[in-house]
Amino acid sequence: MAFVPFDDRDGWIWMNGEFVPWREAKTHVLTHALHYGSSVFEGERMYGGEIFKLTAHSERLKRSANLLDFEIPYSVAEIDALCNETCAKNGLTDCYVRPVAYLGAEQTSVSALNNKVHLAIAVWDWPSYFDPEVKARGLRLEWSKWRRPDPQTAPTTAKAAGLYMICTMSKNAAERNGYADALMLDWRGYVAEATGANVFFVKDGVIHTPKVDHILDGITRQTVIEIAKAKGIEVVVRDILPEELSGFSECFLTGTAVEVTPVAEVGDYRFTPGALSLDLMDHYGKLVRRQL
Repeated sequence: MAFVPFDDRDGWIWMNGEFVPWREAKTHVLTHALHYGSSVFEGERMYGGEIFKLTAHSERLKRSANLLDFEIPYSVAEIDALCNETCAKNGLTDCYVRPVAYLGAEQTSVSALNNKVHLAIAVWDWPSYFDPEVKARGLRLEWSKWRRPDPQTAPTTAKAAGLYMICTMSKNAAERNGYADALMLDWRGYVAEATGANVFFVKDGVIHTPKVDHILDGITRQTVIEIAKAKGIEVVVRDILPEELSGFSECFLTGTAVEVTPVAEVGDYRFTPGALSLDLMDHYGKLVRRQL
């Protein structure tokens, strides 16, 4: 498939109260968010005409903005409706949904008390994040040299654009080295997450996953934990040291983009996409498509 730049596509983007032709959805170069990272966003998926856990995403968008000290001038219900309207306007029933809220260009300085809060919503067709054959084999991950920050230094539980720069750097490095992604540690040296997904491990039929008091508590993560518990599978949420990976048999990632994707290796550690991971991947796929 030929690469199509994201700024040169057909369609409509909702911006600040109106639908704008895709190529005309622009913002000023002195926008505060571009210079100081004052932006929050969500990544959502519509399956068969329904955005999975839409309200949970809209609530998190509002919460993330509040953590960055600004208020989105739309209610959760209004954001929900706008996301659905944007999908309908573009004639899509299976797509990726990206709401983004950010501070404008009224004031370009560290202070942003006079800046307008903007909201935009874009949607586009986006199939599986990874090739199905790659998912079946399991992803190859390397260790990132960058660590997730101490929650006393940044609003780490917000889905804030600025917090993703080290993720971009980590994923770029991984792809240059032939890996699909990178696994990051937190500032203390415990396993944290991949560059855009939460991570889970399996040992003796029990699932282990890192705490999320200082990283994003993914909505897909929450869903998979609910699925596992409903199946009677024990889920242990705890700090995990990197050397513990030698004792785990399975590993998988979760996220709106990656859905549930098995991992075959992290650095020198090897895993086999097993029955538990594959069952959760299958169950999640059927759940979001309302096939259960």
